[in-house]
Amino acid sequence: MVTGIKDKVAILGMGCTRFGERWDMDADSLMVEAFDEALADAGIEVSQIDAAWLGVGFDALNIGPSGLPLSIALRLPNIGVTKVENYCASGTESLRGAVYAVASGAADIALAMGIEKLKDTGYGGLPVRSRGTTDDMLGVTGSGPGNFAQIASAYGAVHGVSKADLKRAIGHVSVKSHANGAKNPKAHLRKIVDIDTVLNAPMIAAPLGLYDCCGVSDGAACAILTTPEIARALGKKDLVTVKALQIAASNGWELQAGGGWNGSYFHTTRIAARRAYAEAGITRPREQISLTEVHDCFSITELVTMEDLALSDDGQAWRDVLNGEFDSDGRIPCQIDGGLKCFGHPIGASGLRMVYENYLQLLGRAGDRQRSTPPSLALSHNLGGMPSQNVSSIAIVGLAGA
Repeated sequence: MVTGIKDKVAILGMGCTRFGERWDMDADSLMVEAFDEALADAGIEVSQIDAAWLGVGFDALNIGPSGLPLSIALRLPNIGVTKVENYCASGTESLRGAVYAVASGAADIALAMGIEKLKDTGYGGLPVRSRGTTDDMLGVTGSGPGNFAQIASAYGAVHGVSKADLKRAIGHVSVKSHANGAKNPKAHLRKIVDIDTVLNAPMIAAPLGLYDCCGVSDGAACAILTTPEIARALGKKDLVTVKALQIAASNGWELQAGGGWNGSYFHTTRIAARRAYAEAGITRPREQISLTEVHDCFSITELVTMEDLALSDDGQAWRDVLNGEFDSDGRIPCQIDGGLKCFGHPIGASGLRMVYENYLQLLGRAGDRQRSTPPSLALSHNLGGMPSQNVSSIAIVGLAGA
């Protein structure tokens, strides 16, 4: 019988680099920067790590086809290192491997790393991979803004939201995230913008303007996991434990003729959310979830995801956004660190970067952006692929006993 992983795994330590145009750092150096912080936070020696997972989205550009770069860069003690990739959800995929290793008893202490070094490639957006069966099927051709703009158009049409109201709502998402990111020394973009600047910015793919699209960055994030018992034996008192970790992948239903998908939401996110809530024992997400980090590759993605996570009613997220429900001082803050909008999106690192912020907030260590009342349960959502075919991952973490 499946019992889930609730409270079987504790976060011993986490680290995250500054995200941005890190011309002075190669991929190895970024991994070391994140790892050094995580190791100091965990209070252990490298020799105590039993297994490691490396998440990379575009391995051919900066890592290669194995986990060896992680093992060599960190001088790991000849342990098993597994490289994983799951499009933009690769960071959460590496976390899943490490969490499951600890939960199963296969490792006492496990490491998860997410990394991407994109700025050196010269690409202005996500790299275009070579043609092939998978790429043809998924349509990963660099047209991200166009694909996600269609989500916005479908959402407006299905729910009867005017173009002006929808544009103002997704504009508020960007304004809110920039205000949050300005307080974060590790964010790539730290400039406050007003709604008029967002609404009057150059159009990229209607209705998405320049400020509705996340940028390209370099960065890495890292987590060290163990059991609650080992964490306490190592002297940890305030424990953040994993409550749920679920991943759902498209199976082609969204693109089937007459399949029922109307293009206004993310089918896999709704499935992953239901599974994650069940695993975590959450029956009233709007009351129990107190903080979220979601995959805001585009501002419309964040808005729609609020409904997919059952934090807004269908067709009402745009109202909730405009009412400040997800602002830093709102009902359920979203992207309190600035999100992908201000960090950019080094693909393999984003999922772990989200968990990093939730971890800091839970422990009351988020500095100027710390919630006055630390959350008890925090959710992160990582989306890989395109709206029509994707993988959605959800991690819920919280204080032990919550």
